Amino acid sequence: MSRSPLHVAEPPWPGAADVAERTAAGWVPLPFHSFVLKAHSRCDLACDYCYMYRSHDRGWRDQPRVMAPATIARTAERMTAHLSAHGITEAGVVLHGGEPLLLSDAQLTQLARTLRSTAGNGVRLHLSLQTNGTRLTGRRLDLLGELDIRVGVSTDGGRAAHDRHRRSADGRGSHSRVHTGLRLLGQEQYRRLFGGLLCTVDLRNDPVRTYESLLAYSPPTVDFLLPLGNWDTPPPGLPAPARRTPYADWLWAVFERWYGAPVRETRVRLLDDLLALLLGGAPRTESLGIRPVRYAVVESDGSLAQDDALRTAYDGASRTGLDVWRHTFDDLLRHPGVAARQWGREGLCPTCRACSLHQVCGGGHYATRYRRTTGFANPSVYCTELGTLIGRVRERLTADLGRLTAAPRPRGPAPQGPRRENGLPGPDGAE
Repeated sequence: MSRSPLHVAEPPWPGAADVAERTAAGWVPLPFHSFVLKAHSRCDLACDYCYMYRSHDRGWRDQPRVMAPATIARTAERMTAHLSAHGITEAGVVLHGGEPLLLSDAQLTQLARTLRSTAGNGVRLHLSLQTNGTRLTGRRLDLLGELDIRVGVSTDGGRAAHDRHRRSADGRGSHSRVHTGLRLLGQEQYRRLFGGLLCTVDLRNDPVRTYESLLAYSPPTVDFLLPLGNWDTPPPGLPAPARRTPYADWLWAVFERWYGAPVRETRVRLLDDLLALLLGGAPRTESLGIRPVRYAVVESDGSLAQDDALRTAYDGASRTGLDVWRHTFDDLLRHPGVAARQWGREGLCPTCRACSLHQVCGGGHYATRYRRTTGFANPSVYCTELGTLIGRVRERLTADLGRLTAAPRPRGPAPQGPRRENGLPGPDGAE
């Protein structure tokens, strides 16, 4: 049975009354189409910035190490019922942790087969996992290939940058093991499993060198994450008051290198989404923009939770008091913290709603808006940084589009032959 607490702390905003008010105004929640399963709640690294084990929340100590077969089965039943009830025929499932590759081959196989067999032919599940990369071997990749599970790897760049944070409990760096795993993952027989790289920004690292060190693995996608923090616990290096914009400067350097390349070398999710939004399109992820958030988190004991990143706000911030044994995913949709992230513009604070950039920045990551006195009804602690970055990218994009529209059109038939990509994705972020 779930170990969900009887009482879960709630911020000043949002609350149950806010959900009732929005529902009365006609809001109808959108169903989930993605699920994050905490398949293993422990990790073999002790990264010093980890939001799971190094933040305000200590709930992981009460979680079972491994999601039990009965919990997996019940979760699969709840997922399938939710998807079927809402007519969804395709969904994503991310195996997360902790470190999901701490699961044995038998446990991983049972988990994948239970999810797919329960979903049946009516729902196509896309399985993936997010790993620190230390346990990527040929044998494990062969199994992941058999189970059709894609792999995302967390790494912070070159050896010095990576090993500054991503160490074992005994202090040893993990770069050499991750490097070996990524080289394997990039080989032809495993390439189809490569989901992408995830890198947390560290202002001490050179941005272009960091990007190019990641590019050396030929990833299909790179995702840069801003360090988690909020108004009560600011991110490292963020000036107060914000007279400088170090994170915007860092990401802008990456943008110039990525956008200015003569051929498209990889997708950079944050920058792809930013360009798409500035061109009037839709982002692929919830990191920017105001599209409704549509993923659910299931802890290893079957508890239904909010985004893990909320652990950086206060102890219990990600907990909902719901679980797969007694509640459905439709119940989770009505939880204030989940509902607020589906309200679009109405889920933003007055300051953000009045800002001309809110359609693009989306108010920033939900966890970075927290302040003890006002809950999540605030701009992101990265507000100035996001505004600066958006302004620079918009200026560059406007200038380039102006040159394209001003250029004379060639007469006669279009030239034939190979085309070179200019690094600018289409409105939907696709290549």
